[in-house]
This record gives sequence, C-alpha cells and structure tokens, in this order.
Amino acid sequence: MSRPWVIGITGASGAAYGARLCTYLLSIGMELHVLVTDAGWRVLKEELGWDSSNRKATLQQHFGSHPGSFHYHPIQDIGASTASGSFRTAGMVVVPCSMGSLSSIANGTSDNLLERTADVMLKEGRPLIIVPRETPLHAIHLENMLKLSRMGVRMIPAMPAFYQGPQTIADMIDFVVGKILDAMQVEHELFKRWGSQGDKSVTQVTE
Repeated sequence: MSRPWVIGITGASGAAYGARLCTYLLSIGMELHVLVTDAGWRVLKEELGWDSSNRKATLQQHFGSHPGSFHYHPIQDIGASTASGSFRTAGMVVVPCSMGSLSSIANGTSDNLLERTADVMLKEGRPLIIVPRETPLHAIHLENMLKLSRMGVRMIPAMPAFYQGPQTIADMIDFVVGKILDAMQVEHELFKRWGSQGDKSVTQVTE
C-alpha cells in the first residue's frame, strides 16, 4: 500500500493550485493529509469562494466525491499524526507557499502543524516540495529558498508556461500542478509536453 502525501495550503495567492492538486490526487485514488493555515482559509474564501466557517465540511464538499481519501487536521493540532516522524508518509507539498511560511520552514520555528510537518520531512529525509508564490522577491526570500534547496527541498515556483498553448486559466493552473506531480513522480496528462507527438511548435529536423 502506498503511503499518503501531506498537502499544505498557506495564505499566498494561488489557492487554486492547492485545490487542484488535491482533487487530482484524490481522483486517482490517493490518500492525503490536508493542512490549511488560517491565512490559507482566508485566501480560499477570497479567491475560490469556499466557506471557511465549517472547514471540515467545506473540504468534504469539494474533495469527498473522489475515490481517494483525505484527512483534515486543524492547523493548531500539533498532536496530529503528521507532527511525528514515526508517522510514515510519502512526502509533503506546500502549495501555494507564502513567504512567511517559507521563512518559518527555513528557520525551523514550527509554530503550527504545517510548519512542524515540514520540519518532520526535513529531519526524516522525506521529499518536501514547496511552491512559492510571491512577486517581486527580495534577498531574504531568495536566501530562504536557497537554504532549503541546499537541504534537498524542491522549489517549484508558481510560474505557468505558454509553450503548450494554454486556452484558459484552468490550463495555466494545470501546468503548474503538472510540474508538481512530476516532482512527486505521479503520472499525469495535465499538459502537453515539449516535443510530444503532434506538437506543431516543434520543428522536425531531418538530415
């Protein structure tokens, strides 16, 4: 049986990336542990219109119809399973990741369950994927990213590409989510890959 992934959603703009990643993973039958900061819930409400008054019921509404399973842990529940290294997971994705959460993870402060769980990934040597979403970036942001990158954390900035010819915002979201899935080594067809068969943007060169 495959181990579950932990998905963390923070208060950076781009809540749709986290929501889409969860729905895709659940649609293929995976087990998730979902952690959302208070600021993350604010952004889910502002950007996606999700009700933040009954958080568990809201996640059930949006995620419950998929074949996979999810477990929601309140952000201050530092006694939750994901807070312990003895609880075995496949890894963690923080998407989107605010610069505040990035700083806390980089400096090991562990003030809430999401930060503590990320710290567990680091100490246990498990995959940790961070999707930073901020612009412009100053030196402290970049230094925190570099510190974590040197520890093996994968940085996948929320930077949609255009070579696959996106037609909708959903296409642009799927490109970023697809890059996250690549880092997780999860198969998908969310975007057309460069050089794929039928890609007219690639010139065929023959001798």
